[in-house]
Amino acid sequence: MSIEKTLEDREKRYGDFATHAMITQEIKATMSMTPKWDLLGSAKKEALEMIAHKIGRILNGDPDYKDSWHDIMGYAKLVEDSIPDHKES
Repeated sequence: MSIEKTLEDREKRYGDFATHAMITQEIKATMSMTPKWDLLGSAKKEALEMIAHKIGRILNGDPDYKDSWHDIMGYAKLVEDSIPDHKES
């Protein structure tokens, strides 16, 4: 498949790239300005940024594309699995 065909297919699914980028960058900028952002490790930050990317695709493209929602669950699950269980006092 040519790169042109790939880009055409992605635009049909996710919408215009520049608009998607604007949406996603705004979400990421907001996240990075929060008080706890610097306390997060790289895996948690990356998971949240990937979730922001998927949210941007949903808001700019096809909101009924299940794979985007599935990916969000996957990134959240990776973080959840990395957090040790502890008992509440």
